[in-house]
Amino acid sequence: MDHLPLAAPVLSSPSQHGAGRALDAYKAALATAASAAAYAVMARSMARELLPEELRAAARWLAAAARARLGRGDRERHTIVIRRQHDSGGYGENHLFEAARAYLATRIDPRAMRRLCLARSRAKEPDGGGRWSTLLCMEPGGSTVDVFDGVEFTWTSVETGGDDKKKGKGNGGGGSPRESLELSFDAEHTDTALERYVPFVMSTAEELQMRDRALRIFMNEGRSWHGINHQHPATFDTLAMDAALKDAVIADLDRFLKRREYYRRIGKAWKRGYLLYGPPGTGKSSLVAAMANYLRFNLYDLDLSEVRLNSALQKLLIHMPNKSILVIEDIDCCFDAAASRKDAKAPELVDQLDPDYTSDSSDEGWQVNTQQAKGITLSGLLNFIDGLWSTCGEERIIVFTTNYRERLDPALLRPGRMDMHVYMGYCCWEAFRTLARNYFLVDDHELFPEIKELLEKVDVTPAEVSEMLLRSEDVDVALWGLKEFLRERIRKTRKETEEEDGAEAAEEVVAQKSESSVVL
Repeated sequence: MDHLPLAAPVLSSPSQHGAGRALDAYKAALATAASAAAYAVMARSMARELLPEELRAAARWLAAAARARLGRGDRERHTIVIRRQHDSGGYGENHLFEAARAYLATRIDPRAMRRLCLARSRAKEPDGGGRWSTLLCMEPGGSTVDVFDGVEFTWTSVETGGDDKKKGKGNGGGGSPRESLELSFDAEHTDTALERYVPFVMSTAEELQMRDRALRIFMNEGRSWHGINHQHPATFDTLAMDAALKDAVIADLDRFLKRREYYRRIGKAWKRGYLLYGPPGTGKSSLVAAMANYLRFNLYDLDLSEVRLNSALQKLLIHMPNKSILVIEDIDCCFDAAASRKDAKAPELVDQLDPDYTSDSSDEGWQVNTQQAKGITLSGLLNFIDGLWSTCGEERIIVFTTNYRERLDPALLRPGRMDMHVYMGYCCWEAFRTLARNYFLVDDHELFPEIKELLEKVDVTPAEVSEMLLRSEDVDVALWGLKEFLRERIRKTRKETEEEDGAEAAEEVVAQKSESSVVL
C-alpha cells in the first residue's frame, strides 16, 4: 500500500513571485536610505569641522530663502507694530522706530523695490557748521525681507490716519497720517524676535549713528568738560608707522570691541589701556586720532595741571560717557611737576583745604603737602584705571603718551593697567612709503632705493620727513630734497660722534697725566 505524503509540495504562483520581489525591493530601499542617512551624518560632521562659519551661515540663509519661496503653508504668523509716536503710557516718541528705519536703510535693495523714499537732512553742529545725511526708506505699502540667524523677518511700512479717517472711512480717528513699521515672523520664532533680533536692530542702528556722527574732542576746565568738533584726518591707512605694529593695534581694538560678555564673565571692567612712547615727532598724537576715527569714539583730553583734587578728578572721569577715549599726554611730566612745586602761598591754601594740616618746614613736607593742595595723587588716577572707580562706565579706551618711558612710576607700568605698550620709533622704510603715498600718490620712484639705504643709517622722525616732503608739490624735487637732508644728517651725526670720541680721548690723556704727576 502506498503511503500518502505528509505534506504536499507548495507550488509558487505568479502573485507570490510579485510579493517576493516587492519585499526585496523594500529591503533594498531601506538599506539605501540607511546608507544615505549615514553619509549625510558624516557629511554634516565634516562640514561642521571643515567649513568656516561664514559658509555655514550662508547655507542657512539659502535654506531659509528656499523655504520662503516654497511657501509656509498654514503656519501661524505674529506681527509686532512699531509706531513712530506712542501716545499711551507717556512714551511719546518711539526711538525703536527711528532705529528700525536706520537699520532697514542698510538692508533695502533699491533695484528690487519699485517705490522708495529718499530723504536728505542737514544737521547743525555746535561750531556753526553742518553736515548732510542721506536716508533710504520704504514708502507706505512697501515691504522687505531680512534673514537673521536663518529666521526670516518681514518688514512692512504702514501709514494710517489722514483725510480718509476724517470722513469716516476706516477705523480710528482722523488727523495727520501716522507712520508705523510692522515686523512679521513665524510664531515659533517669537523668542528669537524679541530677545535677539530687536536688540540686534537697536545695537546696529546705534553703531550706524556712532559712525555717522561728527567726532568731538573735550578739554577739562575746572570740574567740567568743554568740547569742540574733532576733524583730525588721520586714519590707519595714512598713519606712518611700522606695518606690523599698525596691524597689531587694529587687531587689538577689534578684539576689544567684541569682548563685552567676556569681560563680564571674568569680572573685569570693559576698558583697554595703551601706553604710547617714543621720541617727539614720531606720531603718537596722530595714532590717537586714528584710533578715534577708527572706533568713532569722542576724545577726552585730560590736563592734570587743571585738576586740584582727587574728588575733582573723579567727577570729571565719572561724567565721561561710554564709548570714549581718555587721553593723558606726557604722563611722565604730570606728577613730577606736582611733586616739585614750592609755592609761597601753599600753607594758606592747605589750611583752607585741610584744617588739620600742620606746617612742616622740611623740603619733603612741603613737597608732599603742596601736591595734595594743588594737584592730584597718582593713586587717585590709578583708582580710576583699575580700582573700584574703573567700573563707572564701560567700553572705554585709556591712552597715556610719554617721550621717556623710563621716567614713569613703576605703578603705572604694572600689568593690567596699560594693557598694550606701543613704541613709536623713528621713520622706517614702511613709514616713509606711506608718507610718499599720502603726499604724492606714488608707490615707487627711482630715488626710493637710495632713500631706503639712508633711512637705515640715520634716525629721523616721521615729522621731519613730512616737513621735507611738504616743501614741494613736485615729487622729484621733494624726494631729492629729502635725500640731501638725510645725507646732511648722517654727516652731522658722524661729526658729532668724532668730536665726542676726541673729547673722551683728551679727557683720558689728562687723567693719565694727573695720575703720573701724583706718582712722582
